[in-house]
Amino acid sequence: MKISLTPRNKTLTVFSYSSLTDIVLLLLVFFLLTSSFIVTEGIKVILPEAEYSQTSEEKQVVINLLEDGRIYINGEETPYEEIETRLQAVITEPEEQVVVLASDKTVALEQAVYVIDQAKGVGASRFFISTTQKEETE
Repeated sequence: MKISLTPRNKTLTVFSYSSLTDIVLLLLVFFLLTSSFIVTEGIKVILPEAEYSQTSEEKQVVINLLEDGRIYINGEETPYEEIETRLQAVITEPEEQVVVLASDKTVALEQAVYVIDQAKGVGASRFFISTTQKEETE
């Protein structure tokens, strides 16, 4: 009986997934760690609640009225005397832009009406009042 000693040059057809698994795991850990450090910047306002609230993705001018009397227009603190001037600068397309009023629950209605009146004075005609949706109690 003759034994064949010829070398066989077969290629290995098995793929090792261990290195691919390591890379996927490292990417997963990376994205989990970096996503937890994203901080939403803004002005802290306690919004009133409404049963039926909706969101809008239109061009917005956001006016924040804080309980201590400070007013922010698109994130910039605005003195009471300069509200009209600042609104003229940010409301460039009155027919298309929406003025969103986000005020604390405890802000006096008089202050909110004054700000809305100033916005109407520069041509704004579309207003939203920002609220949060009420949580259902069982």
